[in-house]
Amino acid sequence: MIKHAAIHFNHLGTPVADQFDDVYFSNDNGLAESHYVFYQQNNIAERLQSHDRDYFVIAETGFGTGLNFLNTWQHFDLHLHNRQQAEPEVHKQDDFSVKRLHFISFEKYPIKKADLAKTLVTWPSLTPYGEQLLASYPINLAGCHRLEFANGQVVLDLYFNDVQQAIDQMSYPQTGVVDAWYLDGFAPSKNPDMWQQSLFNKMRAISRSNASLATFTAAGFVRRGLIEAGFAMRKAKGYGRKRDMLVGKLTEADLSASAPAYFTHQPSSLNNVAVIGGGIASSAALYSLAKRGIRSTLFCQDEKLAMGASHNIQGAVYPHLQAKNSPHSELFAHSFLYAKRLYQHLLQQGFTYDHDWCGVLQHAVKKGLAEKHQNLADKALWPNELMYNVSSEQGDHIAGVKTGYPGVFFAQGGWVNPPQLVTALFAAANTLMPINRLLNCHVEHLEKTSSGWQLHTQQGSFGPFSDVIICAGEHSDQFSQTQQLPIVSVRGQVSHVQASKDSTKLNTVLCHKGYFTPAYQGHHCMGATFEKNSKSRTVTAQDNLINREQLLSFYTDSSFASSLGKISSAKAAVRCSFIDHLPMAGEWAEQSDYINAYANLRLGKRYQYTPLSKPQQGLHILTGFGARGLCSAPLCAEHLVACLNNEPRPLSERVSQAIHPARFIVRDLIRNKI
Repeated sequence: MIKHAAIHFNHLGTPVADQFDDVYFSNDNGLAESHYVFYQQNNIAERLQSHDRDYFVIAETGFGTGLNFLNTWQHFDLHLHNRQQAEPEVHKQDDFSVKRLHFISFEKYPIKKADLAKTLVTWPSLTPYGEQLLASYPINLAGCHRLEFANGQVVLDLYFNDVQQAIDQMSYPQTGVVDAWYLDGFAPSKNPDMWQQSLFNKMRAISRSNASLATFTAAGFVRRGLIEAGFAMRKAKGYGRKRDMLVGKLTEADLSASAPAYFTHQPSSLNNVAVIGGGIASSAALYSLAKRGIRSTLFCQDEKLAMGASHNIQGAVYPHLQAKNSPHSELFAHSFLYAKRLYQHLLQQGFTYDHDWCGVLQHAVKKGLAEKHQNLADKALWPNELMYNVSSEQGDHIAGVKTGYPGVFFAQGGWVNPPQLVTALFAAANTLMPINRLLNCHVEHLEKTSSGWQLHTQQGSFGPFSDVIICAGEHSDQFSQTQQLPIVSVRGQVSHVQASKDSTKLNTVLCHKGYFTPAYQGHHCMGATFEKNSKSRTVTAQDNLINREQLLSFYTDSSFASSLGKISSAKAAVRCSFIDHLPMAGEWAEQSDYINAYANLRLGKRYQYTPLSKPQQGLHILTGFGARGLCSAPLCAEHLVACLNNEPRPLSERVSQAIHPARFIVRDLIRNKI
């Protein structure tokens, strides 16, 4: 868990960091200084007019109060406004102006939301932007929080961690990602732990060739350290009473990547993308593509969206956390927070779906779960805003019914109507970039041609597509190219049971071995069964009996469970997962190709590889979400599209490797099993 900054406000109303005994910004005119030192000295305005890609990436070493970000966002808004006011003919020919701003910032000690709100009133001109930042400001969870504004035109990757540790954990391509640096933070004399040669070297590692740099300090050791790291440095006139400051440029990127060759993500053209599926993963992928203005076509074999694993009328949304900071826990913690922001954004944009953020109460119905929950409490890894332990009395007060169990409460969780949510997310994507939607269209086989991918269906052939993203759940292995996909299919049936007078008092989602939702349309969702290696969607009376018996076995003395009415309907679906209980997101990994290229892994060597031939280049996998797609699919989709578009990535390198499609092949090569 990350510690919040301890601050106070001086007599001028300027926030001061107690730990560093330094102001967050100038007492005189912090906004004007920020604009001069960072925005102007990096020549941001001019560079937004002409750039080699349609997005521009700025990285900052200290987020503080968000002043630099908010000022940059305001002026980027002005850039977009001026671009829109220009003659339409200008944009038809050689338009190299930037359309999206990506801002990366690091903060070891984030200030509390209340202190941020108090600070932001200092700059009335930034109020519209500050209010949006406050609405999305994350909890004190370590790692990358991807915050999106203006339908993805402005992205803030806010890392809560020491800047050097955060860069070490980042996932980035060989060419780097950063176009400009705001080297900010408390003064070198106040914060010597940050101003180190190791930081300057890491800055180069994630920078592109010709990345610029500006910093308020003119300290000699800083200038020399940046020169040693590869930046060409010079002094410039400082702001106000400061005589000098430093500016610089990286002459050449160091071409280092965060991942070994067998776990890299190669960029793709993404000119015209086919997405196969009809659930939360496919809608999330389409949304991530649409935010970037990328054309796409959806192929869905059903008559409408969300008829597969996303078809239950109530689905619980909460993170699956462990008592250790594992890749699994990191993925689900950040995925949950990202999904929650996205789902809230849909509502704010006028898209609707039935839901209730009533929280999720995970009961310790067995000794092993009680021990696990106590371990979670003892380790104290997760902020209380994400989850906290409750006694049986506290839990019953939250639930509104008597259960007799202690547990863990996820206050930000709740339930949604998945079919409505999937439809809303698709509609939102379609408003950003019109999507060609083909329903009742079963893709029979895929063909890679010299001009791109062709999709052959009973309705005819479609293409060419530069890329294909398979989000087809348990059907993702139906193609000749993907037959080796090691899917674990688990059938589950959810029963819809009539609510009673006592059961309608339930205020939150209950999780035991399965789950039980608050009353909705006169019924509760109760389930689910667990049948491995089955792809059947047939509803059975036996499974309804199992669901009721399971609920009663845990809540024998609870009137809400014993008073329930008849089971009036049920739904069966297949959860698609993998043996490590993690999803898969990335370019398709051909086993024979990996065996040829990385044969030395069998010998314990991590060198002398040959390049992959990539016979299926442009084919990508986004599946295996099990019962947790509502939580994890949106961020995994965003990560996949960011990788393919050569952008900054929202997931750390260790999580990126944990969900990489090549992970099982690499594991078996290292173990000499293939």
